[in-house]
Amino acid sequence: MDTTLARHVREYRSPLAEPERRLLIWLAGRLPARITSDQLTLLGLASTLAGGLAFWGARMEPLWLLAVVPALAANWFGDSLDGTLARVRNRQRPRYGYYVDHVIDLLGALFLLGGLALSGYMSPIVALGLLAAYLMVSAEVFLATHARGVFRMSFAGVGPTELRILLAVGTIALFRDPHVDLGSLGTVRMFDVGGLVVMAFASGA
Repeated sequence: MDTTLARHVREYRSPLAEPERRLLIWLAGRLPARITSDQLTLLGLASTLAGGLAFWGARMEPLWLLAVVPALAANWFGDSLDGTLARVRNRQRPRYGYYVDHVIDLLGALFLLGGLALSGYMSPIVALGLLAAYLMVSAEVFLATHARGVFRMSFAGVGPTELRILLAVGTIALFRDPHVDLGSLGTVRMFDVGGLVVMAFASGA
């Protein structure tokens, strides 16, 4: 049986990687025994659904945007801590964890981008393009992990945590003005510009 996925090396190179790793280990060592990795995984999934619904609700009432930031924070807590908790407690299930984590990441991207597509703050075409870019990058990462035994979690110093922070900052900025002036190109939605930048970045990753 091929054990590549069970023994892959996680490569996470970003300014936040090391302090985040230390914080997660500290948190994992202080969680009550009744909290399990599976519960944290479900929290990560539920929080992306909540974030997507909040974006959708913001189409009618912008105050729903206030729910997006805590949803992203809860997603970080659940999604980042579940594997660390398993390692700290020596209850690792590498193949199961790899599969479940990535299925939930794909669903989470669908929930958040679906919510953005329905929010009015991002064009549905841009949201669909972002989802396609995410799926393509994910496929490349999965294949590279199988072939090289290295699971790359960041590109050019940007990983999941940095993306959550950027999305949270952008969401807060929507209260000030959801549009940006591009001069001769006119005024466009801020999240459309951000989405196109991310797509361009992903295509060169």
